[in-house]
Amino acid sequence: MDQTYSEFASLKNKVIDDVMQCDLKDQSGLNDFQKLPSNDNIAIPRVGINRFRLPVIINNKYGETRSHDAEAAMYVSLNESKNGVSMSRLCSILQAESLESPIDVGTLKTIMARYREELRDETDKDLIEKAFLKLKFNYPVKQKSLKSDNWGWQYYPVEMEAVETEERGFEYFLTMTYEYSSTCPCSLSMAKQYEKEFAEGKTTEGSGIGVPHSQRSKLTAKVKINPEEEFYVEDLVRLLKLAIPTETQSLVKRLDEQAFAILNGAHPMFVEHATKRVYKSFNANEHVILDWLVQLEHIESLHSHNAAAVIYKGVQGGLRADTIF
Repeated sequence: MDQTYSEFASLKNKVIDDVMQCDLKDQSGLNDFQKLPSNDNIAIPRVGINRFRLPVIINNKYGETRSHDAEAAMYVSLNESKNGVSMSRLCSILQAESLESPIDVGTLKTIMARYREELRDETDKDLIEKAFLKLKFNYPVKQKSLKSDNWGWQYYPVEMEAVETEERGFEYFLTMTYEYSSTCPCSLSMAKQYEKEFAEGKTTEGSGIGVPHSQRSKLTAKVKINPEEEFYVEDLVRLLKLAIPTETQSLVKRLDEQAFAILNGAHPMFVEHATKRVYKSFNANEHVILDWLVQLEHIESLHSHNAAAVIYKGVQGGLRADTIF
């Protein structure tokens, strides 16, 4: 214990000495603590900035360009001989590249390369071992009404994530939340059983109409995309809608509301059913989706608790159930 306190005291004194006696200056003559060498022999796997906000331009699947208010998290690894990183350089690189062109795989590759190269203190040093960028924003997609000639905006919480390491190269991930309605198969079966028994005169309880319980449900899918393939948020929406057609609706008239009731009746599902449907949909597109992880939650209207599930592809060294979204 005494040794631990001694180590903390030594570290504190070193920081104070660095502040008071900084021998390195930047181009303006101000003290440059970030470039001071470190003798602590402690590497940091990820250091940088989060909650940095900026507008980004993204082209959608149909060639339309839109601006999104994004929140960025950007990090690099810090080896044991370095004291710190240039936080402002992370921001300036991202801002410069996002102004130069829309955010896509090519732009993300450029940003990763610049992070690894330009956050070195000296140009003759090895590239930074690891760089990371995540952009969070809400992505609007036009959603046609089920029956009427109307449409509305469906907004999807989206995260675009780029990682580049010496060992694994460039990797691109897309995370999205998808909301849908789930009708309980057990409740549906019992409701129909009751209606049949009421019609046959076996019971006089109630009105003869049984309503199964259903609820708004959601899943968050994180997919690793083949960077050589074109893949948009709209493509991920399509795959999820193929798996789970009962997506919540944006703009509905009575005609659409009835169609939604029919759609739910045609697709009753437990959380287990929804999970297996997504599994099949993603694994049928392995040329584009290299790895994936999905977390599902049915926000029960019958119970005070929720039904939940997690499933993943199972790639060696890939995404796992304990991955933090």
